Amino acid sequence: MVEIKTPEQIATMRRAGLVVAAVHEATRAAAVPGATTKDLDDVAAKVIADHDAKPNFLGYGGFPGTICTSVNDVVVHGIPDRETVLKDGDIIAIDAGAIVEGWHGDAAFTCFVGTGHAPELIELSRVTEESMWAGIAAFRKGNRLEDISRAIEGYIRRQPRPASGKYGIVEDYGGHGIGTEMHMDPHLLNYVTKKRGRGIKLVPGVCLAIEPMVTLGSPHTHVMDDEWTVKSDDGSWSSHWEHTIALTEDGPLVLTSPDCGRAKLAEYGITVPADPAALT
Repeated sequence: MVEIKTPEQIATMRRAGLVVAAVHEATRAAAVPGATTKDLDDVAAKVIADHDAKPNFLGYGGFPGTICTSVNDVVVHGIPDRETVLKDGDIIAIDAGAIVEGWHGDAAFTCFVGTGHAPELIELSRVTEESMWAGIAAFRKGNRLEDISRAIEGYIRRQPRPASGKYGIVEDYGGHGIGTEMHMDPHLLNYVTKKRGRGIKLVPGVCLAIEPMVTLGSPHTHVMDDEWTVKSDDGSWSSHWEHTIALTEDGPLVLTSPDCGRAKLAEYGITVPADPAALT
């Protein structure tokens, strides 16, 4: 069953989304050479506590961190620790979530540590982020879930190929419904497959976490012995971007973006509804 939210519930999810946005801002500033991934986790934990919210990753299925910190060839679910020290030239995907009054927000971004990054890494992150926004722009009343998948995959496939040959759209992980739980129906693929059909019809009140994960090589991954850390099979580096979005009567509202996605969606000719946080 897909959970349909009321405008009041979406407003509370927006509050959770703003906490996640604050975590992103703080951890982006802290992701410098010499910092450990546990340092970033500590920063995130303080931001969430300062906002009187709760982390939704900590303890989820036994996960030991407040955030996921996925460095270089780690695609998702990297565990923060004191041993992983960020180096100049690394890239790290920081995935964060927060709960406010029982409602969840979840978002991720790819961060560049220091300087001197190869152009193909910068382009990988850009392509992944822009494919997310293409998917968000397809999150429209009357469309179906597959339309989001097609928009994400289509954007990626239209880009010039990297030196590695092609972008690998990760197959084993994707987006999801979100609301009173962090992971809910429906599961959202970042590519189209006839096996899944067209998916649910998109109606006001549906909330999704849209999150493409793309590598510079293989789309295939494996889980490490810690039972969480997911790496690319061929060791290629990856990028991960994510936002939580609510579909309202007036269009998509990006709950984890400081401006509700207004600036980016304007590029698609989409006018974003009023920010619920500004109305309370």
